[in-house]
Amino acid sequence: MSDIPTPENIDQQARLSHKQNKQFLDWMRKKQPKDLDAVAQATHDEVFEEVDCLQCANCCKTTGPLFTEKDIERIAAQQRMKPGKFAEIYLRKDEEGDWVLKSVPCPFLLADNSCVIYDVRPKACAEFPHTDRRKLYQINHLTIKNVAICPAAYAIVQRMQQHYLTRR
Repeated sequence: MSDIPTPENIDQQARLSHKQNKQFLDWMRKKQPKDLDAVAQATHDEVFEEVDCLQCANCCKTTGPLFTEKDIERIAAQQRMKPGKFAEIYLRKDEEGDWVLKSVPCPFLLADNSCVIYDVRPKACAEFPHTDRRKLYQINHLTIKNVAICPAAYAIVQRMQQHYLTRR
């Protein structure tokens, strides 16, 4: 059986394994295994060989990315509008003062789960679920959230746990 949940059951799977995932991520932050970057990258690549984001798009359906000023300028230009107008139509400032979507699902998500702005998408979208970044332990708070949204992130954390559990 695959360790990759479906978009329909990711929330339930994440809730069931939340404590275990949090303990593992805390362990990872505390121990900072020397091979962590290589293991995270290899696991990320392995899982994304099995996952087709166009079959899921749960991230686009349930959450919104942060938009940097550069993101806003780039996307506005592609949409042939001024950055201020783009922000007025699609964005709001959150409680931390960051630009985020006014609503989800993402207004740029099409019925086939493709993205109207894919070539100029926000940096946060391009890097999602952030599981291939160096020093993954530095974003445990984000990883635990993404595990509940992204089936691939869930599988990556599960496989990394298995990798390290077999070595302890």
